[in-house]
This record gives sequence, structure tokens and C-alpha cells, in this order.
Amino acid sequence: EVQLQASGGGLVQVGGSLRLSCAASEFTFDEGQIAWFRQAPGKEREGVSSISASDGVTYYSDSVKGRFTISIDNHKATVYLQMNSLKPEDTAIYYCAAGLGNSGSYSLRGYGMSYWGQGTQVTVSS
Repeated sequence: EVQLQASGGGLVQVGGSLRLSCAASEFTFDEGQIAWFRQAPGKEREGVSSISASDGVTYYSDSVKGRFTISIDNHKATVYLQMNSLKPEDTAIYYCAAGLGNSGSYSLRGYGMSYWGQGTQVTVSS
């Protein structure tokens, strides 16, 4: 069974940085897509970024483009989300998810995401 373990959240000041990690087990890391989502209190879940495991194609939401970078280490079966220039509106629980297919940019809407990890809290203080 595929398991995803997200980590790296914490409390950071505005303008600071954090790197989230999503470690996957029992997931074929040379195919499929892995994505990060977030959900703030009282708000709908938002797709943040996704990456194709086979060719490294990435997608970002407009709200994080230019500030966040997703990357993948196939050997470690881990996906990272480097978050820079953090803003208070980035405060949320961040989840990683994975799917065996490739939904392109629709992955940010959750399409094809069959497996979900537990969340990690990111809090940006002003």
C-alpha cells in the first residue's frame, strides 16, 4: 500500500523559508505525479504544485508561482517543496498526494491523486 509522509512544517516569520518533504513508500517513483495541496481554516483545499515523476514537468498555482519550487529525488523517493518569501496567506496545513497517471495541470485540482498523506502545519507570522 502506498504511504506518503509529509514533514518539514513549522512556524516562520513573513519573508522566511521552509522546505517540506514528502517521503513515499511502495510508490513507483519513475512514473505518475506527486502534488502538494494546502488547506487553511475555513477555506477550500488548494492545489499548490505538482511534478511528473517521469519527466519532471512542474505546475504551480498562481498564488505561489515564483516563490515555491517543487523537486523530486527519485532515489530517495521523496518530493520537496521549497517555500521562499512566505506570506501570512501561506498559512495552512500542507498535504502531499500522488497518483499513478499523469493529469497534467489538472493534478492541481486533485485529478488522478489516489493517495494522500497526512498534513504538516505551516504557520507564517507577521
